[in-house]
Amino acid sequence: MEGCDSTIELLPRLFSFYTANARDSAARFCYIQGVAYPERFLIPMRQDLTRFGVEETRTPEEVDRVLAPGSGTVMMVINSVCGCAAGKARPGIGLALQHSVRPDKAATVFAGGDEEAVAHVRALLKEYPPSSPSVALFRDGKPVYMLHRGDIERRDAEQIAQLLTQAFDEFCTPVSQESTSRG
Repeated sequence: MEGCDSTIELLPRLFSFYTANARDSAARFCYIQGVAYPERFLIPMRQDLTRFGVEETRTPEEVDRVLAPGSGTVMMVINSVCGCAAGKARPGIGLALQHSVRPDKAATVFAGGDEEAVAHVRALLKEYPPSSPSVALFRDGKPVYMLHRGDIERRDAEQIAQLLTQAFDEFCTPVSQESTSRG
């Protein structure tokens, strides 16, 4: 898929940057909880989803607006810099969003970039262990489906798309011909 190569090519440089600049062994991990990645590293990974029409929600208030009661079915993606997000989750989400049955809205927060928004989504998903990447479906603000990192890591993009489209078929309504033709 176009666009995914840029993310995959960026990851080794990102990891090298953090490793080369680490001062102690704890800092050698590419993500330290509570420390955001530089935005310039996240831009292509954000674009891997926004090019499919996924809306960024970067604050708790934006998350609440998207997931407000009466919002219908919303797919919320917790995006990540990890390889399984780059090579599996984001491409699988793009494939799934081509399905004739899909959520009313699709939105995303970025772990390591939108910390307050991510924490807010995770609080809404308190029945599930924290996971990034992950994909949750909400119906009128309540979670009804969760695709956890463990479900993503062992599958390829097509298999992830299949899981998501099965969830869309169960929890979403078909997209009208009019909205498909504008699409």
